[in-house]
Amino acid sequence: MEQPTGFMLALDAVHHHVNSARPDAPIRPDRVRRPRLAPTRLATAGVLRRLADLMEPAPVSAPACRP
Repeated sequence: MEQPTGFMLALDAVHHHVNSARPDAPIRPDRVRRPRLAPTRLATAGVLRRLADLMEPAPVSAPACRP
């Protein structure tokens, strides 16, 4: 009794999955969300960039060539 039921459920799931990739499949619009942490993320990125600039070693200057 369980196997035919599972087979039918699996068959329906496969048909639903395969048909969802069709060009004429229904399209659900995306939810419009306001980014809540955008200012915090920008400030954090700025602080981390300044910290990385402070921690980065200075480039080694090339020694002067003497003839």
